[in-house]
Amino acid sequence: DEVERHARERSIALLRTPMGMGFAPMRGSEVISPEEFAKLPEEERARVARDVEALQEELQAAMAQSPKWHREALSRLKELNHEVATLAVKHLIDELRERNHDLPEILEHLGRVQEDVVENVDAFRRPSEVPPALLERPGGDSPHLHRYQVNVLVDHSASRGAPIVYEPSPSYQNLVGRVEHMPAMGALLTDFTMIKPGALHHANGGYLLLDARKVLGQPYAWEGLKQALSAAEIRIESLGQAFSLVSTVSLEPQHIPLDVKVVLVDEPIVYYLLHALDPDFPELFKVVADFDDRMERGGDASLLYARFIATEARKRSLRPLERAAVARLIEQSARIAGDAERLTTLMRHVSDLLVESDHQAKLRGSARVEAVDVERAIEAAQRRAGRVRERFLEETVRGTLLVDTDGARVGQVNGLAVYQLGDATFGRPSRISARVSVGGGKVIDIEREVKLGGALHSKGVLILAGFLAARYGVERPLSLAGTLVFEQSYGGIDGDSASSAELYALLSALAELPIRQGMAVTGSVDQFGYVQAIGGVNEKVEGFFDLCAARGLTGTQGVLIPAANVKHLMLRRDVVVATESGAFRVHAVRHVDEGIELLTGVPAGAPDAAGAYPDGSVNRRVLDRLRGFAESRRLAAGPRNAGAETP
Repeated sequence: DEVERHARERSIALLRTPMGMGFAPMRGSEVISPEEFAKLPEEERARVARDVEALQEELQAAMAQSPKWHREALSRLKELNHEVATLAVKHLIDELRERNHDLPEILEHLGRVQEDVVENVDAFRRPSEVPPALLERPGGDSPHLHRYQVNVLVDHSASRGAPIVYEPSPSYQNLVGRVEHMPAMGALLTDFTMIKPGALHHANGGYLLLDARKVLGQPYAWEGLKQALSAAEIRIESLGQAFSLVSTVSLEPQHIPLDVKVVLVDEPIVYYLLHALDPDFPELFKVVADFDDRMERGGDASLLYARFIATEARKRSLRPLERAAVARLIEQSARIAGDAERLTTLMRHVSDLLVESDHQAKLRGSARVEAVDVERAIEAAQRRAGRVRERFLEETVRGTLLVDTDGARVGQVNGLAVYQLGDATFGRPSRISARVSVGGGKVIDIEREVKLGGALHSKGVLILAGFLAARYGVERPLSLAGTLVFEQSYGGIDGDSASSAELYALLSALAELPIRQGMAVTGSVDQFGYVQAIGGVNEKVEGFFDLCAARGLTGTQGVLIPAANVKHLMLRRDVVVATESGAFRVHAVRHVDEGIELLTGVPAGAPDAAGAYPDGSVNRRVLDRLRGFAESRRLAAGPRNAGAETP
């Protein structure tokens, strides 16, 4: 404008053309044409030329200052916009500052928000030129406002006390969190609002409960958990980034301080394996709580158990229970615990039985659950899982599997084994036989020789061999060759619970005394002849009872169990009724001498002061037979050793 004013004072016009700015002479207020300019006097044309040249220089100087003036204008305009924007935003931010005055990190964040809004105020004044596909945000937010959202990972405002979190699916991302992505125009986009929390975030400041086996079963979840606990911070990082499997640029969320108590729950074997195989485990998990799966039955335990049953019935909206039904459930709890003086704390079994008992009451049309409903529920569960047991029983009754339940046999006894298939456990009788002859004092376990016997079974046979040697081989070495076998066994055998039965079979074969086949035997034996406790005593007794009942109870049938197992007896109702009536008997023995008397009907015989056994006793007959073996072996050795004792 100033150059144009100077030009008019000299009768020269400043022209703006598509080619730029230029000057032209004027006459009055009109620009003269080139033809008219050419008609002017020489002096006039020279003056105009000098003025145009001076104005051109002045115009160039002005144009050189224009960018600077433009920058100054923009700067002043920006300052003005900042000032206006600050006035518009500051009072709103100040309200938030006042509400969060005791949280310095939030105050710092609000200061950055205010600065960002002021710096980008033009984005709110002008329409966005971002393609529509990129404008689509979760929730349909404006792209300018979206950046000022707050991504609340965890909200405990309504919580009372420390958080207690259980994570049913403890995968790596479910524990430490993740950054999600959104497809847009063929690409995957993300921002801070797509950061999702994990179980560690929810439990931070409190307690996190995890199933140890589930954590170990998830890829890298165990390592991620240990890393978070060791560093005392949560790092939200994808597995692809952690192992450099992807090179895509993504977010790196700030590490969050971690203060949490992690509780791992599982079976004891998992704890022992982790403690032995993972050196980090004892450092991170220092407190162990080993909960018993049984509780004492005495005192107030039955009352507490009854209250638990009532609570469980109310929770599941089941029918109320009669007193007898509650008592029957408590009896079954002791049966599950395998001890008449203990109750199981594995409540799943009791709860399932309670629901099934309620169903039986419903079928009867009863408004209450009675003892008969509990009994029917137990029988139904046994029937559903009893196919294998019934098949064994059927084949034994038909004579395919040879087990005698009457008469008497020399060197043959009924042993008892326990089979467990899932939740189903049942006992099955097996025939054990023994044969003896002159030999070198060795008892051969055929199961071990063919590698069907386990270590514990072989141990039991060696122990009974030690008993024989100590009792009958004091004066001279045993000249015995004995063989023991489980008849019709086609799989592996383990455990020492048949060692007393095997000893009875050997004693019967040596004494040539028949054993009553209406009796079955269970129990392990030590080197002094004492009968020791075994497991599964209820199932073993019931297994032989079922076979005897299927063939007809005679009143002479029964089972020999260790006296130490009497406290574990929780037999079925039909077995109890049969024993009360004398149709079936359960004998508790402490020593093999008691057992052999019951099985043969012949006194075992106790040694006198000189160590001699009474005539006709089992021990005297065994000793006489072994002496005969020794003499036979001495004679078989030939004249050379006739005067020497048989080795």
